Amino acid sequence: MKILAVCGSPRLRGNTSYLVGEALKAASAEGIETEKISLNRYKVGPCLACKNCAELAVCAVKDDGALVLEKLLAADGIILATPVYFYNVSAQLKALIDRCHFFYSHNLKPKAKTLGFIVIAGEFGVEDTLHALYGFSEITFGLPKKAVFSVGGIALEADEVKNSRALVEQARLLGQKMANILKK
Repeated sequence: MKILAVCGSPRLRGNTSYLVGEALKAASAEGIETEKISLNRYKVGPCLACKNCAELAVCAVKDDGALVLEKLLAADGIILATPVYFYNVSAQLKALIDRCHFFYSHNLKPKAKTLGFIVIAGEFGVEDTLHALYGFSEITFGLPKKAVFSVGGIALEADEVKNSRALVEQARLLGQKMANILKK
């Protein structure tokens, strides 16, 4: 069993990334294999609306997106994490979400049995961003609500979440809950 975390933060060691690490440590402690993808290290461009997805074996965009999509399809659990930019997911994560259109055109359904969302805002937008992620997950994964978990909070400064016991504990609990679902 494996949980794949996709971090959409442009900061490799920012608040969002830190909480992802805490969630994955908790899942790993439960015996679950984990992997973290920081989209900032991959080239994932936006969907080009080429309208011929169904005719292609792989996405027409020649970048790392196909690799990340393959990993999403194969993961037993998935964490999507993002800072809030203008009341929504980061551009990095949004590009990947849009590229998931390839799944629909090929009738591909990711095998994930559980999902987690980690959203950190500077001030506002946690609820809007979680709403967008839940909408995406309903269409793409179709999991029952009891298998989808979220952590959302505010962090204005770099490394601020490290001092938020509540957010760190919520991230760890998210990892534990996801691991428990996978172990059943």
